[in-house]
Amino acid sequence: MEQYNQESNQDLEYEIAAKRVKRLKGFYTHLLVYILVNIFIIVVNFREMKPGENYWRDENFMTAFFWGIGLVAHAFSVFVPNFMFGNKWEDRKIKELMEKDKNGNWQ
Repeated sequence: MEQYNQESNQDLEYEIAAKRVKRLKGFYTHLLVYILVNIFIIVVNFREMKPGENYWRDENFMTAFFWGIGLVAHAFSVFVPNFMFGNKWEDRKIKELMEKDKNGNWQ
């Protein structure tokens, strides 16, 4: 029985680690796309500039700024997962939903 619990714990640990790796991969993919798209936008903006025009205008940085806010939020969800919804919250919510399911009370 103890061996079963040990294998079960190892399976659970593996599943948690696999989910963490998937979240990290998702963030790094998001970061790479953010960098590539913003480099493309910079190149296009430079190519379309008129002679004597200043590049440092707000509209040239709107995409990077607002998308950057989303990227920071994504980073917080991956690297600081207990920032807003910690393990205790998850445990309480799981128990609450299991209780609702048991009672057939999903309203």
